Amino acid sequence: MNPTPLVSVIVPSYNYAASLEVCLRAVLDQTYPNIEVLVVDDHSTDDSAAVAGSLGVRVIALPDNGGCGRARNVGVANSAGEILFFVDADVAMAPDAVAEAVAVLTAEPQVGAVCGIEDPEPLLHDTAVARYRGLQYHHWSASGEGEVTFLFPAMCAIRRSVYDQVGPFNPALKQTEEVDYGYRLSRRHRLLLTSRVRGRHDHDHELLPLLRKLFHRARLRIPLYARARQFATGFETAARAWGSLLAAASLPALLLAALAGPVWLLAPAALFGASITVDRGMYALVLRRRGPRFLLFFVAVHFLVNVTITTGVGVGVLQWLTSRPFRRLYDSTFPAEAPA
Repeated sequence: MNPTPLVSVIVPSYNYAASLEVCLRAVLDQTYPNIEVLVVDDHSTDDSAAVAGSLGVRVIALPDNGGCGRARNVGVANSAGEILFFVDADVAMAPDAVAEAVAVLTAEPQVGAVCGIEDPEPLLHDTAVARYRGLQYHHWSASGEGEVTFLFPAMCAIRRSVYDQVGPFNPALKQTEEVDYGYRLSRRHRLLLTSRVRGRHDHDHELLPLLRKLFHRARLRIPLYARARQFATGFETAARAWGSLLAAASLPALLLAALAGPVWLLAPAALFGASITVDRGMYALVLRRRGPRFLLFFVAVHFLVNVTITTGVGVGVLQWLTSRPFRRLYDSTFPAEAPA
């Protein structure tokens, strides 16, 4: 590989005017010398395109909203780099993020893509929910550092030759295109998650939108995991799935205890304690960084997150059992099994 290949930094954006300037200034301040920058505006209704244009960045405005997957594909089609670097419009990369990604790809020819790890501190909205999400997402990512099957497209460098072989992001998937793409890519190439590539994310800062997003992501993963018959590695582990299930199970156990007597309170307490134990490293991180008071808030929010994820999985299983189109959502990922 050329020691300084052209890197096409592709920024899909939909109504991210508040963070887009910070994102693009971080891209323009990269230490790596050979970069082209392209913003794909996914039919924003705010002034995102004007923000990008004011910084002298090339902008492609799409005629309708099609989701991040389609926007990334359009960016690739209109770029020339040997390496494609996707960065979300609500992420500010560290100054050496592109240089570090290129260094990894140069040193390890077998690696097809490199994804970065987000810092635990939120980028813009420093609310309690954003601090929760930053710590939770950082720990789940950092604890999976190494070879993974889960794509983290918020900061991700992919060789163009690999993208051409794996194919484009599935534009029909609006919530799970990254899980689908990671599965497809990792079947042919090594996919690395590394703390050498860093950045800060403007995380969800309100509880209800966060829970709504997690519910639908859990629901929409069911057809993929049912076909793959395994979890993606690097983020959503089997232990964390059990943690969500144990937390949700504590609610009916609590109801049973209310009907059967105080001695049965041991059952929901044991289930809740077990749900914490399976991810105890995360809670230890929160305690070190934020102290015991915030830890209590974190535990409460993560309990709601676990219940939401379990509910989403349950709804997804019901859809999978009753809806043929839902079961076939990922047919293109499994072409050997798809109908002719």
